Amino acid sequence: MAGVLRLVLGDQLSREMSCLRECNKSQDNILLAEVREEATYVKHHKKKIVLLFSAMRHFAKALSDDGYDVIYRRYDDDNNQGSLLNEVKLACSQHSFDKVVVTFPGEYRLLKSMQQWQHQLEIPVEICDDDRFIASLEQFSEWAEGRKQWRMEYFYREMRKLTGLLMEDDKPIGGKWNYDQDNRKSLPAEVSPPKPYTVSPDDITSEVIELVEAEFADHMGDAKDFNYAVTRDEALEVLDQFIEQRFKEFGDYQDAMREGNVWLFHSHLSFYLNCGLLLPMEVMKAAEQAYFDGVAPLNAVEGFIRQILGWREYVRGFYWHCMPDLQQENYFNHQRKLPDFYWSGHTNMNCMRQCIGDTKRHAYAHHIQRLMVIGNFSLLAGLSVEAVNEWYLLVYADAFEWVEMPNVSGMILFADGGNLASKPYVASGQYINRMSDYCKNCGYAVSKKTGKNACPFNYLYWDFLIKHRDKLSKNHRMGLIYKSLDRMSQDTVDAMQEQAEQLLSAIDDA
Repeated sequence: MAGVLRLVLGDQLSREMSCLRECNKSQDNILLAEVREEATYVKHHKKKIVLLFSAMRHFAKALSDDGYDVIYRRYDDDNNQGSLLNEVKLACSQHSFDKVVVTFPGEYRLLKSMQQWQHQLEIPVEICDDDRFIASLEQFSEWAEGRKQWRMEYFYREMRKLTGLLMEDDKPIGGKWNYDQDNRKSLPAEVSPPKPYTVSPDDITSEVIELVEAEFADHMGDAKDFNYAVTRDEALEVLDQFIEQRFKEFGDYQDAMREGNVWLFHSHLSFYLNCGLLLPMEVMKAAEQAYFDGVAPLNAVEGFIRQILGWREYVRGFYWHCMPDLQQENYFNHQRKLPDFYWSGHTNMNCMRQCIGDTKRHAYAHHIQRLMVIGNFSLLAGLSVEAVNEWYLLVYADAFEWVEMPNVSGMILFADGGNLASKPYVASGQYINRMSDYCKNCGYAVSKKTGKNACPFNYLYWDFLIKHRDKLSKNHRMGLIYKSLDRMSQDTVDAMQEQAEQLLSAIDDA
């Protein structure tokens, strides 16, 4: 009897993957491949490529050491076929397989390709569900159908009931479903977050770093100082360190930002959740246990679990439910090119300089930096939906399209007109000033709406609201904002619009 070819993707590095569940060591082959098509369809950050290639190589080695028959294709192998399909074709030509088994991918384009493989390969191709996720795609669609509005909060409550996480019978522990109001404190100057988990590159990772610096020299970032976890054991250490050292303060300060410190009290687990080294349920169970053990307070634990069980599950269901239409959504018809400083970080706006600088250095920035600084500017400036999506997909090491596109098109850019978010997430400089120390070292004055050194976020914010009043004024969450606009003098309004036009024209002319 011929065996099965089991393809494992670079974001599926778990022994628990559905495509591996019935693997027969004596008959089946497991294929992992570093291919040009996946590494370059956008110009991924160097640290992202190092993370995935190194984690893939370590995972393949662990499987081989455990007796599995692994076919591993390195990026610089002479016979590298350049694409997943061609690697599968080559493996099938060299071995006799009854079928190919894969787990449902995280990107629509790849699923469409895989759905043609059976015809192209002329052998059966089985696409298994990715059951790392709590909610199946069918469950999400059943929840979404017939609802006038989709809101994560209500989906999250269903997930809490389904899993029993932080529940007492059918009631939430503590009496409230959501403690978000308790999770918005700014970070006092005297509070010092602990250092993040780091690991020195081993021989495998060092070899990958050399490869990436040679083959992807024109991609963003620097690979030489890479120090992230690349194995399951190391990822579990990151989880343990977070719970022991950061979790207690995570809830209070999860929205805070500080100049020179991107890591703060965040978990930094999205790298490992999104590539498979950690599983969502085990992470949430560890967080819940930290509450029961008195290690972390309820607002921290609930907020952390909500990010995974609520938001992460929700955007994954949303992505597949709304594709491929989501790719084309552009509610405000924004088309402006990205400013050069999205790549260089060279701008007088200190908040943008800090957040883009963090992104360049680490292939990471936390959710408020992504949403309320870089994302906020992207929407206020009317940047191209397609260009912003591509930027977010390539710069962050935890970015895969299923999680990136809903967050960018839905949450950041409101490009879907409100299916994901109840209002645009725009703010003036005052929000950034409240949640960070960025404004203290900025060349602009956050207190000024107009004038020579006025904060660009201030006049861009009001200019955006004026431009899109016809689409936004009926939104019940925007009513008070428009009342504030109506109380402004016409001279102030004219000055803000003129200054906004000058800045946006400078981006266009650059």
